[in-house]
Amino acid sequence: MSAPRIDHIGILVADLDAALARLKPLFGEPAKLKELADVGLRVAELEAGNVTVELLQYTGTNDAFARRVMGGRPGLNHVSARVVDLERAIAELRAAGFEPMEGFPRRGAHGRVAFFEPDPVTGLLFEICQRD
Repeated sequence: MSAPRIDHIGILVADLDAALARLKPLFGEPAKLKELADVGLRVAELEAGNVTVELLQYTGTNDAFARRVMGGRPGLNHVSARVVDLERAIAELRAAGFEPMEGFPRRGAHGRVAFFEPDPVTGLLFEICQRD
């Protein structure tokens, strides 16, 4: 797989509205606001030059998927790379020793996405996305 473009950086916040108010002087108004009810997330996209900052507020109470992917503490959550062909990228990453999390690929805030198990060397939670 050739070096992908970083698509966005995901940051988990406890209160999306408070985070948006705090970051407004830096990023302005959010480019997009979405509610992903099926996984219990509120999502805001902020434009930061060539990278999107994605703020995520976990709102669900019983969704094991969202709890596993989103974790439990605010802060940097994941780095996402944009790919053209999600299935091909998954196969290439799997061949390189990266394992997709259970339940992926699936529909996400930007299109089809796949999260991978946290890397044992870097601790990074990594996502790839194929935008619509």
